[in-house]
Amino acid sequence: MVNKSIVEKILSLLKKQYPDAKCALNYKNPLELLIATILSAQCTDERVNKVTEKLFKKYKTVKDYANANLQEFEKDIYSTGFYRNKAKNIINTCGIIYSVYKGRVPKGFNELLKLPGVARKTANCVMGNAFNIPSGVVVDTHVSRISQRLGLTKNTDPNKIEQDLIKLLPKKEWIMFSHRLIWHGRKICNARKPKCEICNLNKLCPSKNHFFSL
Repeated sequence: MVNKSIVEKILSLLKKQYPDAKCALNYKNPLELLIATILSAQCTDERVNKVTEKLFKKYKTVKDYANANLQEFEKDIYSTGFYRNKAKNIINTCGIIYSVYKGRVPKGFNELLKLPGVARKTANCVMGNAFNIPSGVVVDTHVSRISQRLGLTKNTDPNKIEQDLIKLLPKKEWIMFSHRLIWHGRKICNARKPKCEICNLNKLCPSKNHFFSL
């Protein structure tokens, strides 16, 4: 089990380094965040933001998405990859939101999980960023990689990593921890050549000697 004092130091250093960290996806409301997060699967946030810049102007309400032509919508989101499944899921999800939830994205984690194309990562993202409710920890590739390097988990499955982090982190830190680790992954602790020499976590990181020796 990881020492709690180590976890507290990691949280403190991340907060100092990234006080303004936030979700990298552009959105103005819970519906836009939900759609952007579904599109972000196996796709960069940068690419998603380019697609949604036009998408959110073309489709403005839940009903617009629910009534969208499938083939046309596939073309609209083509560059995000896996566009057929994403298009079908988004249209079906918005149909459910329109008919079951009166056009409003549900504010419950379990309700979100029942929507097509929504797994724990997406549900946690929407709950945390749209509603400011810490339902869990968003585990993307950055969070997965850095959590392993820091010794916070030995697991590789995102759901198991999330459960490890939930046990270690205070609930009030669940939302911001992911944002800060994602920013850290982009700026410092990248996949191939982490910048350990300038990392403010290197004194706490059990993996640093491996990278220093490469």
